Amino acid sequence: MPVSDKVRGFMDQGGWIRRMFEAGITLKAQHGEDNVFDLSLGNPVVEPPEEFRRELLRLAENPIKGMHRYMPNNGYPETRQAVADGLKAETGIPFSAGDIVMTCGAAAAINVVLKTILNPGEEVILLSPYFVEYGYYVDNHSGVAVVVATGEDFQPDMAAIDAAITLKTRAIIINSPNNPSGVIYSADCLRTLGELLNRKQREHGSEIFIISDEPYRRIIYDGLSYPQVFPHYENTIVVNSHAKDLALPGERIGYMAVNPAYPHREELTNGLTFCNRTLGFVNAPALMQHVVRALQGVSVDIAEYQRKRDFLYTQLTGMGYSVVKPQGAFYLFPKSPIEDDAAFVDALQERLVLTVPGRGFGTPGYFRISYCLEDRVLEGAMGGFARAIEQVGKRG
Repeated sequence: MPVSDKVRGFMDQGGWIRRMFEAGITLKAQHGEDNVFDLSLGNPVVEPPEEFRRELLRLAENPIKGMHRYMPNNGYPETRQAVADGLKAETGIPFSAGDIVMTCGAAAAINVVLKTILNPGEEVILLSPYFVEYGYYVDNHSGVAVVVATGEDFQPDMAAIDAAITLKTRAIIINSPNNPSGVIYSADCLRTLGELLNRKQREHGSEIFIISDEPYRRIIYDGLSYPQVFPHYENTIVVNSHAKDLALPGERIGYMAVNPAYPHREELTNGLTFCNRTLGFVNAPALMQHVVRALQGVSVDIAEYQRKRDFLYTQLTGMGYSVVKPQGAFYLFPKSPIEDDAAFVDALQERLVLTVPGRGFGTPGYFRISYCLEDRVLEGAMGGFARAIEQVGKRG
């Protein structure tokens, strides 16, 4: 057999997002693309900002000598300094280029962090609902994923986190704004989490990291400010990607940022740089490093995403769906009207609407809707949502 037993098991258990995406391809071939409403994949249809196109064109017409060659494995010093300057402006914390490692997106960054910090058998806490790939990333580096449920509002449950921490706990991954729920962890929440982890470190004589996955950091609504984790906990590593804020998911460009307050940051950044190379990423894409250097304060039009959120939230709650209103990102995570979330997703699929069951994010009983899509897809899906919940009500 060409695939290992473990990987075959992972393929059977996970991959819900891709599975629904592939189902969409089949349904579109059968019914026509305009008649299928695929809300399964977080693949932005908005185009990158005009500033990106201008910078890309400028580099194409006026290439820098050697701009496609290797550079230091942690990235161009000028790009790392631009990222550091942006973080300093956002946080007031004195970041320098030495605190930054450029990466092939946030997924690569998380793998690099875990490779760097984990000893075999050490534990990483995941807060459900969570991006399902996190568990596979932990397994990639001989760690053990420990899933801790959040509350009904999808905010971290500090008592549950406290109970889950052991002598083997090495890290906790947080994701805010969250995929799939869209909630933001408040500054008070992050302060409490930092206090809890500091207490646990003292009790166990251990070192625990926060790995903060922040690709949606600039996609927040209703005039909210983004609560930074850095001021609340020294042992923090932020991973970020320009997949969402610049609508560049296919370019695979992001970074890791180590808290300047962390006492062993030089050794840690050296380890991150080494693992960035030895995991085969080598360095972040050269051209994109040149481009994003000038775009650290630029984002797509957030108002457009908020408009789509408001449309969906109003429509779905009006139909009787129970939804925690997202504060950021571009997902809704409604409660399934029936206990079996996969069965309800199947019912939607019968009506040519594609979503992802909550079990694909470690939280059965819900389902995820992506709304980084054209308006015609969102509007066209409303009839299927209405018919599905109406049919469930009739059966009840």
